[in-house]
Amino acid sequence: MMRGADVPVDVDVVVIGAGQAGLSSAYHLSRAGLDHVVLDHAPGPGGAWQFRWPSLTYGKVHGMHALPGMELTGADPLQPSSQVIGEYFAAYEDRFDLRVRRPVDVSAVREGDAGRLHVETSAGSWSARALVNATGTWDRPFWPCYPGQETFRGRQLHTASYPGPQEFAGARVIVVGGGTSAVQHLLEITEVAAGTTWVTRRPPVFRDGNFGEAEGRAAVALVDDRVRRGLPPQSVVSVTGLPLNDAVRAGLASGVLARRPAFDRITATGAVWADGSRVDADVILWATGFRAAVDHLAPLHLREPGGGIRVEGTRAVRDERVHLVGYGPSASTIGANRAGGAAVREIRRLLARERTGAPVPASAPMPVPAPVPVPVPMPVPAPVPVPVPVV
Repeated sequence: MMRGADVPVDVDVVVIGAGQAGLSSAYHLSRAGLDHVVLDHAPGPGGAWQFRWPSLTYGKVHGMHALPGMELTGADPLQPSSQVIGEYFAAYEDRFDLRVRRPVDVSAVREGDAGRLHVETSAGSWSARALVNATGTWDRPFWPCYPGQETFRGRQLHTASYPGPQEFAGARVIVVGGGTSAVQHLLEITEVAAGTTWVTRRPPVFRDGNFGEAEGRAAVALVDDRVRRGLPPQSVVSVTGLPLNDAVRAGLASGVLARRPAFDRITATGAVWADGSRVDADVILWATGFRAAVDHLAPLHLREPGGGIRVEGTRAVRDERVHLVGYGPSASTIGANRAGGAAVREIRRLLARERTGAPVPASAPMPVPAPVPVPVPMPVPAPVPVPVPVV
């Protein structure tokens, strides 16, 4: 559709992002019969998964909960997760006729006319009565700053652009970060590198044994507490610990996962610690996580003094028209599914109140479409109550 950039298209709801959170929200919006558009900046289906490194196979993923209404069954665990999940998301969009618009970059969401939100994008603008922000974190890799970092003559890269272990053959590599990505990188790179050094700010905590529903609820509650107080959300893994498996146990036994504390500064040839010890390196790989990609919401002034956006459920406390799905406690595949449904229920009540001035009961059901009988030939592993995200 061709239109002038100054003539916005009116819809009930704009969904920004077509990863797990965005597709779940779009599914529930379709069921509710709400006029909506899904905008995604990625070149194709798959959300952030399409950008994962090839050596991250589906079998290594910590849990991929199926999207609502269609199971993920029959995938080869040896296939790259980017391929498996990309194909699954594409099939899901097609099955439920979600019609995601891509690639579309959202530059800003502002106050619009008549109480609407004005969404500015590379493909024109939309005027919405409500917004589901499902942009995740992949587009905002976090790079710590250390003295001397700019003098390093080797290569520096982040997990977001990690190419797989083959490019580190014969190199001396420092991996910085205490999450699951750092552990996965180290276990891969050590097979081809001349040497590896693992650096974390805090001693890593490894989790042995089952991680059950009760533990999952407790972990999510800790993350939820932060966003309720307007603090930037932490990843679920920061409160669950690192899962132990045979590969991790072998890495601990061999010394590959022998951690060193944070260095004091970076030099042209490596890193130096406060005690004067040093490690020479050809590469520094920053597996230091990501931050929520919400800069386009800045014109709405949603941030709290603590630096985060305070939410109740999925609703931004400062603006009831805005829902953040996949943010904080819903930043897991199962959490995003549930949050998508919860956001749409609140949006229905908001829009109904606008139309009639009367509240809609919280129990008001959404229409249920005829079931989809045809299975998708790809897999779902045993559901994990709170999947540990790859960071």
